[in-house]
Amino acid sequence: MIKIKHKRMLIAGAIGIIGIIIGSSYTYYRMTHFNQNVEINGVNVGGLNKKQATKKLKGKNVSNDVYLDNQLFYRGKKTVSGFSSKDQEKVQKLLKEQWTFWPSAAKTNYKAIPSKISDYRQNKVRRAVVSKLRSENRNRKKAIDAKAVLRYGKVGIDKAQKGDQYDVKQTLKAFDGQKYGQNVYLKKAIVQPLSASSKTVQREKKMLEELAAKKVEYTVQDTKHVLDAKQVLKQATYVNNKYQIDRTGIDEKIDEINKEQATLGKSIGFKTHNGQNINIAGDGTYGWAIKNSDATTRVVNAFEKSGKTTQLEAKPDIYGKGYLTYGTGYGNTTNGGIGNSYAEVSIADQHLWIYRDGKEVVSTDVVTGKASTHEDTPKGLWYVMYKESPSVLKGSESGSANYSVKVNYWAQFTNGGCGFHDASWRKNWASDAYVNDGSGGCVNTPVSQMKSVYDNLEQTEAVVVY
Repeated sequence: MIKIKHKRMLIAGAIGIIGIIIGSSYTYYRMTHFNQNVEINGVNVGGLNKKQATKKLKGKNVSNDVYLDNQLFYRGKKTVSGFSSKDQEKVQKLLKEQWTFWPSAAKTNYKAIPSKISDYRQNKVRRAVVSKLRSENRNRKKAIDAKAVLRYGKVGIDKAQKGDQYDVKQTLKAFDGQKYGQNVYLKKAIVQPLSASSKTVQREKKMLEELAAKKVEYTVQDTKHVLDAKQVLKQATYVNNKYQIDRTGIDEKIDEINKEQATLGKSIGFKTHNGQNINIAGDGTYGWAIKNSDATTRVVNAFEKSGKTTQLEAKPDIYGKGYLTYGTGYGNTTNGGIGNSYAEVSIADQHLWIYRDGKEVVSTDVVTGKASTHEDTPKGLWYVMYKESPSVLKGSESGSANYSVKVNYWAQFTNGGCGFHDASWRKNWASDAYVNDGSGGCVNTPVSQMKSVYDNLEQTEAVVVY
């Protein structure tokens, strides 16, 4: 019995030793080999030890393909993995991290940074994917944000419209986290429009309601024009903290004001020295008008400012023709807009009258342009462009292709070079001299009268020729 018992003990001991050896071997194996479904950077290393896994990672090329919603979107070029024997420590850390006493079938993908990282994916592939997403967006429907709109005095909200364009930034969000895997897997994100209830759209509505309550008081000469936003703003929006205003309605209002008050290019009723009422065509340069672009810009800027009512004076917006492009006669509201200080030239009477503040201060015979050669002094409403004393006149006329003469006084009033000047060389001052012996277009004035004429002519004042 003793022998049998001893034998059993020996067998049990042997089994125990074998069990210990097997258990130790199993434990060692489990500690030095990866579970079956473990991947590193997308490469399966199941059942491999650190050397084998490192070798496999080293020899495995990276595909660099990009999948969008599991569909191949961009095919990249293969590159080396960048792993080397130096990376065994990284593999060893992952080996410890994935260790389980019992074999695990759980699929796990670890990330490891290779010692030699290629920049191909982050630079070329990423840029190519961005470019392709944007290119495809050209053929996809764009989402339209809801927006507040002021139309003809009422503020409303245009509804949002959905689209199917890629949200490139959101779609690429997962790209940078996949620097080292075999491929890149992305999920598409679609650009979503702003809804009508969003804070942005509600703020737009609030700002447009404030705009609709504003007014601009635009004063032209002695008339105040009230531009009510509800009436002149056909459409306006508020985008990126800035008003976007349709200027059409304002421009139309400035047109109305010009038709009502501006004098540039308009014919006027004129009472001559002898009380005769005649019509002077608007063919000259005298007068002013409001420049629509300047006025509209100033009015828009006024609407954009804080405050319900803004005062604007039109004077900075006026313009004219000829030598003085800022306009003439803006301060005159009487006598058809020419005021009470002006020069009057009658071709038929061959006479000049100058009035200051409604009183005649000069009256003299003159000789105007030669009628027989069609060099007549041009009729119309002009203004004194500038004065010069003494002056040298250069030009051409019938019988003198290129002349140059000195005069004591010169006052030009047309773009073509016609003006008042003394003519010491003239012998013929008869009332019909202008027919065959007139000037080249200027108003020849006797030497004895020219200083008085010169002294009583002021720059910008009207010259009426009829």
